[in-house]
Amino acid sequence: MSEHHTASGHDGHDGHDSHAAPSPTVFKQVASVLVLLGLPVLVVGSLIGYYKAHDAVAPGSLSEEAVAARIQKVGMVQLGAAKHELKTGEQVFKAQCTTCHTAGMLGAPKFGEASAWAPRIATGYEALLNSALKGKGNMTKQSGGAFSDYEVSRAVVYMANAGGAKFAEPKAPEGAEAPAAAASK
Repeated sequence: MSEHHTASGHDGHDGHDSHAAPSPTVFKQVASVLVLLGLPVLVVGSLIGYYKAHDAVAPGSLSEEAVAARIQKVGMVQLGAAKHELKTGEQVFKAQCTTCHTAGMLGAPKFGEASAWAPRIATGYEALLNSALKGKGNMTKQSGGAFSDYEVSRAVVYMANAGGAKFAEPKAPEGAEAPAAAASK
């Protein structure tokens, strides 16, 4: 007769019996995964519960002042130009124009040099102001920059008068207050 083959090992035990229970390392791995996933959930849940319990306020128990304090503005954005004291022609020159006009850089007429300013003064105040506000040659436009058009006009008069012109100080726009110190002539 034929021999019946079984899945028994050499010792006569079934080969699957030795693998019936998972090894201790599998238990450790599963436990580690559960702890690693469960621990953050427990911590976050505990923190949420703690803050809910300590921040709970019964409806209607806060005064109007307390409610207003809780919803007060954190900051404020203001669009548009802030009001500031108008600068003199000399102040604008020192802050914005001196870099090029003191050294005569990039073809700019030097401050106080009558021969460089004479042909420009001959074109008139309006032409000089237009060049300052809209730009000309290497000079960029100054309109809408750090200073108002009025303040730039005062700087034009200051520089032109230092070069020999006799331009009058421009009138301040309505509603603007000129500073106490007038532009040097």
